[in-house]
Amino acid sequence: MLWGRTGRRVTGAVLTAAVLSGCGGTEPEARAEATPAEETRTVQHAMGETEIVGTPERVVVLDTGELDAALALGVTPVGATRTDVSDELPGFVAAAGVDPADIADVGTIADPDLEAIAALEPDLILSNAVRHAEVHDQLAGIAPTVFAEAIGESWQENLLLAGEALGRAEEAQALLDEYTVRAQEVGELYGDPAATEVSIARFLDGTLVRLYGEGSFIGSVLADVGFARPEVQRTQETFVEVSPEQVTQADGDLLFHAAYGADGAAAAEQVTAGPLWRSIPAVAEGRAVSVDDDRWFLGLGPLGAGLVLDDLEELAGQLAA
Repeated sequence: MLWGRTGRRVTGAVLTAAVLSGCGGTEPEARAEATPAEETRTVQHAMGETEIVGTPERVVVLDTGELDAALALGVTPVGATRTDVSDELPGFVAAAGVDPADIADVGTIADPDLEAIAALEPDLILSNAVRHAEVHDQLAGIAPTVFAEAIGESWQENLLLAGEALGRAEEAQALLDEYTVRAQEVGELYGDPAATEVSIARFLDGTLVRLYGEGSFIGSVLADVGFARPEVQRTQETFVEVSPEQVTQADGDLLFHAAYGADGAAAAEQVTAGPLWRSIPAVAEGRAVSVDDDRWFLGLGPLGAGLVLDDLEELAGQLAA
């Protein structure tokens, strides 16, 4: 099941014009049979407005949130960027039943390959202004391009925008409605989730440890489930950074931690083997859980959110056993 935060329909400004075309016989009495032409939609987005004709079939996505949204809506992109730490697509792609080999490589999120994108002859490009505002005009010269304004916490609004662009607005809303119900159900497994402070730590390069705030994708999912957050993570910022010497600030009633890429894994191994990490009460008392970075941090959409809920449901069963 796939799922959102309020169940409230959020719509962008989408204008739909049905264009009819007819063909008549040569005789005056012949009736012209009107047939609908492809629908044209004008989608308002972060960089202005974009006209989209018909139902896009060759979609290119340039960030993991857009990849997640497209797959959740039943669209396999013809091309997608990779992260800067892996040539492979995130694990949620295969978890969605899609062969990653079917999605062409169009560079990295930080450096999309415009020539590779153009070669795929896309009829829609999806991304966001946070990552790619500087190349928007070049992308728009290749194909109709729709940009979300923000990433992370805004994943539900971004899904609805992608749904509009893809001609699947109703499907997008249905996903969010399902998510809302599922998040509440998972929260109920923890009794009173508001009495449980959940901490989120992520290791990247060994210099700093990120503690994720309420203003992040994972923070929004935890809020939908109903969990409380440790004081240092009660912020609308995506994350706060602490040094390895300050890692004890990661404590909570539950502590989930992950590592991004090989450097992150090396940093995690070093920090979690140290005495400061082992002194954290959640760690010492067996309330710290290592989670998959792809599932918790790269999805940024309904697929990622659903996988997080799966993990939380499984943990609730273990705690009850």
